[in-house]
Amino acid sequence: MNHTDTAREKIVTDPQEMLSRIAAWRRQGLTVVFTNGCFDILHAGHVSCLAQAADLGDRLIVALNTDASVRRLKGPSRPVNPEGARASVIAALESTDMVVFFDTPTPLEILQQIRPDILAKGGDYKPEDIVGYDLLHSYGGRVVTLPFVEGYSTTGIIRRMTDQELQKK
Repeated sequence: MNHTDTAREKIVTDPQEMLSRIAAWRRQGLTVVFTNGCFDILHAGHVSCLAQAADLGDRLIVALNTDASVRRLKGPSRPVNPEGARASVIAALESTDMVVFFDTPTPLEILQQIRPDILAKGGDYKPEDIVGYDLLHSYGGRVVTLPFVEGYSTTGIIRRMTDQELQKK
């Protein structure tokens, strides 16, 4: 099996398959960590947060906003990269064990299905403001904020690219 096949296997679009894999992990006594985001243009800040999230447990599930969800959040010009491409890049990371999609305004619905042991988000959030905080605390899960890597943001990257293009004209 090559690396492409391995990454492709990490992308799960069937909810029953997702739950089946998670149940198998739990039977093995593994700790399930969850994080989510658009991950439109993957950068060092994303990679750092995903690695730190993975270090919190045994298996990391990354929930990606669908293209429609990103457009609702970020505007009609986003995402830059379509969801399939974003999923492939995230799945190729060693830190990622599963990639799933969500199309709802927040990841609460998929969090209710997965019921992770740990919910990890970037440090630009206060734990009590993170969607899913109350849910995880209701069953003994933990919410962890990860250190924010300054100087990296997809919006900032797009802005710099646009500014460079305008300067060329």
